[in-house]
Amino acid sequence: MSPTLLHHLLDGDACAPDRVAVVDGAQELTYGAFRARVAALAARMTALGVGPGDRVAILLPKSLFECVAIFAASAAGAVFVPIHPSLRPRQVRHIVEDCSARLLLTDAAHHAALGGELDALAGFSLLTAEDGEGLTAPGTPRKPAPEGLAAILYTSGSTGLPKGVMLSHENLLAGTRIVRTYLGITPEERILSVLPFSFDYGLNQLLTSVEQGARLVLLSFRLGDDVVRAIEAHGITGLAGVPTLWTLLTRASPRFAKADLTRLRYLTNSGGSLPLATIRRLRERLPETDLVLMYGLTEAFRSTYLPPGEVDRHPDSIGRAIPETEIFLVTPDGRHARPGEPGILHHSGPTVSLGYWGRPDDTARVLVPDPRRTVDDGRLVCRSGDLVVADDHGFLRFLGREDAMIKTQGFRVSPTEVEAALMETGAFRAAAVIGLPDRGVGQRIHAVTVSSGNGAETGDVMGHLRRSLAPHLVPRAIERVDSLPTTPNGKVDYKRLVAERVSAELVAEGALVEA
Repeated sequence: MSPTLLHHLLDGDACAPDRVAVVDGAQELTYGAFRARVAALAARMTALGVGPGDRVAILLPKSLFECVAIFAASAAGAVFVPIHPSLRPRQVRHIVEDCSARLLLTDAAHHAALGGELDALAGFSLLTAEDGEGLTAPGTPRKPAPEGLAAILYTSGSTGLPKGVMLSHENLLAGTRIVRTYLGITPEERILSVLPFSFDYGLNQLLTSVEQGARLVLLSFRLGDDVVRAIEAHGITGLAGVPTLWTLLTRASPRFAKADLTRLRYLTNSGGSLPLATIRRLRERLPETDLVLMYGLTEAFRSTYLPPGEVDRHPDSIGRAIPETEIFLVTPDGRHARPGEPGILHHSGPTVSLGYWGRPDDTARVLVPDPRRTVDDGRLVCRSGDLVVADDHGFLRFLGREDAMIKTQGFRVSPTEVEAALMETGAFRAAAVIGLPDRGVGQRIHAVTVSSGNGAETGDVMGHLRRSLAPHLVPRAIERVDSLPTTPNGKVDYKRLVAERVSAELVAEGALVEA
């Protein structure tokens, strides 16, 4: 019988009691022990006043406890809300308060780091150890959750504070089934988990591993060599990452070049486009390992993937629709985009979320009636806000965020296109392109880069860009930094890059006025 609730995955035939489910350093958790700990923690949640639909916030490092907490919340009939452990106390408070959490699961270290930020919240219980004594507050009415809600994942929007994306049990189980199918995941898989479970991409690794009775190895790393050592030590067969991880491995990990990685069956990338140079290095170093390029957004989980056999022919593509899903592009005037014509990617399928928690207006902007239908049948599709173009064979290429396009000299410029040209020079380990305010042209193109150390001069790089790009695409300036700031999910933090530079320019202008 197919599972209908998230915690049912642990009851599958593949999850034999003696099989190792999760590894965290020297600790191993078998599926039998996993089920027992989930049942015990679910009972503790209920004893602390957690009821059906209540939100359980989880503020934990990547650990066995975190894995147990996710399934225990489901088993208790609650909604789990994973919080990245690097968030500051004010950010944690926003999430806990916004979702009206009934309980926070954390550990002593993270509780201490909050510094009393949550003390004033009413009707809020705390559990700082899996089997410890909980602090129970008097129950107060909570906003009811939509039927079938399993999780709320908080994601940064184009403006304002993070918004909670509501994912149903059906969404999560469909995502598990679909990814397992196109990656061919089996019970013999050993998957290295380096991405946070607060990131839908990282969460899916946990769920697909459990569904197949496979082994998940948890790793919090600082250096690329830490990842390589884990692959060797555990015989890892599958690794998922974001572009910054692959740059770290191919550019700054001496061990990556010489390690025995022959058991590594597949790599997957999401969270941003991979530079062609990075794809080439991965393919050259791991010619027998499948490289699967994927695209998705939290509001619809995963939308497209590029099969490994197509990577060499279409290295700049995000592929085509995942199984059970329709992907179509719509132009600004509402037409179906033709091949070669940019359009906003729309997604129809079982992974389309329930929208944003407590934000009906934002939900209505993202979950829209299917524009292909003349009669509104109530079925909603996800309007991604991402500009994409399809070729004659249906392979899609990501151009950029609709709200991140740089408007300069009357042109709309995709940062991705300029970043790709910068990376092609070989002068940089990473590059991020942003638009800065400019009275003359609207926005000027500014590149923030991390040098590859090959000694290339900025003048030579600019010469290459002028030869390879249209004039309006060439950056006004190329800034070099030691590293690019990233979000908790490992993506480049473009908002911070813009904010820091705009702020510095305002300070400089003020100093000139005063002088």
